[in-house]
Amino acid sequence: MRILTSAVAVAVVAVLATAAKAQDAYVIGLTGALTGPSASTTAPPVEGLRIYIDRVNAAGGINGKPVKLRILDDQADAQKAAANARQLLAQDNAILLIDSSLSSTYAPVIAEAKRADVPLMFVGAVCPKEVYPPAESGQFCTSAFASNLDSSAALSFIKDTAKDRVRIGLAGMTIPISRAEVDFAEGQASTLGMTVVDKEIIPAATTDYTPFATKLKAARPNWVYAWAPWVTQLRTYEALRGLGWQGNFLAWAHQEAEDELTRHKDPELYVIGANALFQDGLPIQKEIATAVAKAGSEYPASQMTEGWIGGLVIEAALKQAGSPATAAALATALESLKVDVKGLRGGPIEWTKDNHYRLRQSYRIYKWDAAKGQVVLAKDWFGYKVN
Repeated sequence: MRILTSAVAVAVVAVLATAAKAQDAYVIGLTGALTGPSASTTAPPVEGLRIYIDRVNAAGGINGKPVKLRILDDQADAQKAAANARQLLAQDNAILLIDSSLSSTYAPVIAEAKRADVPLMFVGAVCPKEVYPPAESGQFCTSAFASNLDSSAALSFIKDTAKDRVRIGLAGMTIPISRAEVDFAEGQASTLGMTVVDKEIIPAATTDYTPFATKLKAARPNWVYAWAPWVTQLRTYEALRGLGWQGNFLAWAHQEAEDELTRHKDPELYVIGANALFQDGLPIQKEIATAVAKAGSEYPASQMTEGWIGGLVIEAALKQAGSPATAAALATALESLKVDVKGLRGGPIEWTKDNHYRLRQSYRIYKWDAAKGQVVLAKDWFGYKVN
């Protein structure tokens, strides 16, 4: 009996020691599409966040504690994302869960976060409607892009820029939010007096975009607007140009956009986004470039903005939550947060109890200028109040 009692005592001490050790760090769990068709869009933000957290830890952590960022790959597969979320919450005891994947993973990840009563943040992944006012408790989003507002801004620009009556083609990917956004854009275009001549919703695993581009070209659009992961936007654009279409193409400015504008040097290719491109040469962008070079990342600094902004927000939230931080304390901190993103966006990330997106969303539009031989602004910051 004494031996058994001693064994139990040792086991209890070991468990308590493990728990105490776990509390010595802020544990954050992330499920993201690090590989797969959309990885060029979803993986760089994860890398940017990792580099940011590494810098925070090298400087002494937050409130005297390190941040442990646990990253798992879900390949944009819903079942893998669900398994990742369960592991991060149940085994790693994360006090914050991050989704950096496609919207196909959202439902199961949201369900796991709710079950564990742990806040969920979308970083570098499209913001779901649940973060808009009136926001659903426990869900937050730092990403630049979000449904409805993006297309409203994009179509407004097209209407103001077009010299002729707009015949518009639309392109999206067969994932829930992209499909819904393209449907929204279709209705919005009609209210603005545009003629929607074709709409292509393209499977994520597509390798040959020619059939979809052929349908678009045959409809004779003078503008094409795409809202999807970058691979779908870029391949649709390239297929259209390969078929000889010479109209204007407007895409969402994902991480890859700046490098692709420079590579294609096409004055009729526009990108709309809520992040400042690195051609702006901001001090914070130079800071990011230095950190990325030091880390030896496979991705260029120009693709790290989403992850960096996520890092700024997480650091501010953990500082506000205090130590030891619980999931509940962190959720409370997130609901009253304002973070200066130092010019990377047109305004701060500011959340309230009813708004977990931001109070104002601002956009910029860029294009290639052949005469100047560089990427330039096609339209400076303009925006919308989010309510």
